[in-house]
Amino acid sequence: MRIAIAGFMHESNTFNPTITDRAAFAAQSLVFGNDLIDEWRDAHHEVGGFLEAAKEESLEPVPIVMAWATPAGPVADSVLEEVTSHIIQQLQERRPDGLLLALHGAMVTQSYMDADGEVLARLRQALGSDFPIVVSLDLHGNISQRLINSCQAAVAYRTYPHVDQRECGRRVASLLVRMLRKEIQPRQALAKPPLIINILAQETAREPMRSFMQAARDLEHLPGILSASLLPGFAYADVPQMGPSVIVVADNNAPLAQQEANRLASSIWEAREQFTATLPDAADAVVQAMKAERLPVVLVDTGDNVGGGSAGDGTVILSEMLRQGSTDGIVCLYAPDDVRQCVGAGVGAEVQLTAGGKVDRLHGEPISVAGKVRLLHDGVYVEPAPRHGGRRTNFMGRTALIEIQGRNLLVLNSERHPPFSLGQLTCLGIEPEKQRILVVKAAVAYKAAYGPIASTIIEVDTPGLTAVNPARFHYRNIRRPMYPLTEVLP
Repeated sequence: MRIAIAGFMHESNTFNPTITDRAAFAAQSLVFGNDLIDEWRDAHHEVGGFLEAAKEESLEPVPIVMAWATPAGPVADSVLEEVTSHIIQQLQERRPDGLLLALHGAMVTQSYMDADGEVLARLRQALGSDFPIVVSLDLHGNISQRLINSCQAAVAYRTYPHVDQRECGRRVASLLVRMLRKEIQPRQALAKPPLIINILAQETAREPMRSFMQAARDLEHLPGILSASLLPGFAYADVPQMGPSVIVVADNNAPLAQQEANRLASSIWEAREQFTATLPDAADAVVQAMKAERLPVVLVDTGDNVGGGSAGDGTVILSEMLRQGSTDGIVCLYAPDDVRQCVGAGVGAEVQLTAGGKVDRLHGEPISVAGKVRLLHDGVYVEPAPRHGGRRTNFMGRTALIEIQGRNLLVLNSERHPPFSLGQLTCLGIEPEKQRILVVKAAVAYKAAYGPIASTIIEVDTPGLTAVNPARFHYRNIRRPMYPLTEVLP
């Protein structure tokens, strides 16, 4: 059998006005044909899982395209047109037996609030109702009925941080292979309880999410159930399908799939009051960090969570660290202009920078700092272990390492780069476990890398495009009512 493999993935924060264009994809991954195999074969990602399963099953992979960009604002319509048209054209020309497709589930474009559903609907229209399509989804997907109707089966990650992506790819491939061999007839159903699950309550190793994810796994032991997925959703997208989703795939039994999806969704709704979070502000968090005896301390800048589509140059915590005189800390900032200034000055030079707060003023004001350029780096590093996002080769753009007052270090990147790997620091010669304070612009995803070395973790309620309190956002397109929001817009 010949199995097509493709991916088109983006987590779109609709509160971020920056359009994610083709250049943003090209800066991370926009590969076609056999280049997909070269780049993703060894990755801890579902596409790597697709390729591994194809080899194990003696299937011929037909690589089409892999498009992935760092979470940011909505994707340009032109990118959706290019990638989707290319997939359709290649499938029609090369005529494989089925398609393994990696989608995120929370992609939005300039014109399509349900971009993943739009992609699948176009594929279905072009390829016919019987062409086998099985989809992998990010745990943070906001899933629509249109998406469910446009593929035979959809399967999501089980972990957050996402360290099971490759395994998810193998599970998805197994469903497609069994379907092509006429062993199963997948029928799937969707249920969506009307609540927002706070992103900090989505960590799958902690309660309450741990028990609900286990409940989804337990469903798969029931006769006739092929797969069960619980997706807590992505609250930073103001779209009608925002919120948690339960997807159940049964063997030729749509009523069973719907029954079990509804049952799990109802139990999530009953536990809705457990999915909240209350955090200290930056001032209190820095005080706690400076008093901590167990080091290093990780301060989590939740409002500037790069993996959720924020600016990446927020200064709220950095400002407090400098104001309170903390020492031996590390802060990473998206700062392409400052990197160019450091490159021009050279290693060893003293520089005066206006750091951060340049993308917008939602994440703090620019800060004037003086420091010494300790290192310049091309920003490319390899992460060999399973980490959130599944990337093996990482690109953070030209990077400068600056030492400022109090022996604090600024890592200045030319590309927005989420803290999914310690390689962001170790490739610069930094030993993070020997620092006092590590600031991560994240929510939960950083834990796969930072958790083993963090002696103390303090999650901080900072402002920004990924603030943890949903009441900070003005939603216009989501379903109503939606717990815990109380206001109803006209």
